[in-house]
Amino acid sequence: MSGSNQGAKPVKKSSVSSLVWIGSVVLTIGAVLAAQYLREPSVPPVVAAAAPDTVVVYKSPTCGCCLKWVEHLQQAGFTVETHDEPQMSLVKTRLGVPEALGSCHTATVNGYVIEGHVPAEDIRQLLAKRPKAKGLAVPGMPIGSPGMEMGDRVDPYQTLLFDGQGRSSVFSRHGTASAAPVKASSINPQPPS
Repeated sequence: MSGSNQGAKPVKKSSVSSLVWIGSVVLTIGAVLAAQYLREPSVPPVVAAAAPDTVVVYKSPTCGCCLKWVEHLQQAGFTVETHDEPQMSLVKTRLGVPEALGSCHTATVNGYVIEGHVPAEDIRQLLAKRPKAKGLAVPGMPIGSPGMEMGDRVDPYQTLLFDGQGRSSVFSRHGTASAAPVKASSINPQPPS
């Protein structure tokens, strides 16, 4: 009796069509769900979409110093929008942050990228002068920078102006006897491209 189809009902064409249709719907739904799961971080396609002077911050969901930096910006009068991103390296790559200038959070404001614990007054100066640059960065997590306060201790650190090729120059100095911002000689007063 092996190989015998006796007693089996014939399969109707409409049943096969229904199974093919259901299978294609299931595959389509699976593809959509997989695409959403594997998508890039929620970095907006156009940075300038935020309201003027709104700082859009991308940070790890577990970073406390990032929240302190956000509070520093809000106290300085900035409107801040935050996005928790579990894969910050993808955000930094997409926004063009040089690896050597990396810190724990990345932000955008008025077409510029802000990397790390950049003081609000440096961001204000950047927006006032509008140099041709990618943005500002405070590499690492220097003690005493906004969000990294530890009592009265302020280690010397620099805010760097950087371009799209990864070149940087000193925009301002902090934590020294002369902590007033120092203009970088390469600042060009043209808007960013």
